[in-house]
This record gives sequence, structure tokens and C-alpha cells, in this order.
Amino acid sequence: MSEQKTMTFEEQIKRLEAIVAALEKGDVQLADSLALFEEGTKLIAACSRELDQAEQRVVQLVKGADGAPQELPFDVPEG
Repeated sequence: MSEQKTMTFEEQIKRLEAIVAALEKGDVQLADSLALFEEGTKLIAACSRELDQAEQRVVQLVKGADGAPQELPFDVPEG
């Protein structure tokens, strides 16, 4: 788990993608598949925590003048 702490969010996502690709390919030994699955679940938990923390920061940044949170639409630019 200490390796996951040193990985950036983006690196964790790339590693998850590699794990999924390896498991989907289907030629990994059972023991290795289980190890990859375990690593993947730990990475998912770590990414989820980071996303939760980011969401909390966004909520704090989007407070109205009276201190009450404001709900603003999240528009993703097209293109």
C-alpha cells in the first residue's frame, strides 16, 4: 500500500487500466490474477478517497457570500 501512496492519482488510474487489460486478456495465472485483483481493489479505494477529498475542496470553494454552499452546474466544455 505504501507504493500507492507515492503514486499520483493519474498513475493509479493508469495502473488500474493495466490491471484491467491483463485480467481481460485472460492469460494470467490464477494466483497472479488474485494478486492483481487485490491490487486493483486497493487502488480503487485510494482513488475513491482522493476523489472524495477533491469533492470536499470544491464544496468549500463554492460557498456563497453568506457562507452557505451554492450548487452550481458542472459543465464540461465540449470539444
